[in-house]
Amino acid sequence: MKSIPRLQMAAPTSAGITKGFKPAPLALLPPIPLYRRLLRAHRKHLPREMRLLGDQYIKSEFRAHRNVENPVHIIGFLTEWQMYAQRLEGNSWIGEQMDVGKIDKMSDQQLGQLYELMQAIRKKQLEDGESSEE
Repeated sequence: MKSIPRLQMAAPTSAGITKGFKPAPLALLPPIPLYRRLLRAHRKHLPREMRLLGDQYIKSEFRAHRNVENPVHIIGFLTEWQMYAQRLEGNSWIGEQMDVGKIDKMSDQQLGQLYELMQAIRKKQLEDGESSEE
């Protein structure tokens, strides 16, 4: 049996390499650690009013997806929430607009939820504007 030197056996891989300067995506967190990470990120990075709204939304979404069994939906759900946590922790979410491609993929129910969220934010802004004028 011919022995092969170790260096000849090693081959370069593309693991961890992405186009541009974006870091390689991290492994997905399990649901409960991700849930806790999101609540901590809200507590640390959001003003009180936004935190209350965000915490309520996270809790309802995780409850609604508790019994999902489709692996594609689970991975998509966890991926999007993990990317949200990363953006929130890096403060890159401020002034960010939603990707049109993601909006096009949303169901009617999701678009309705997004509209309700927009209305709640506008209502809060109007209330804050009126209270600051007094």
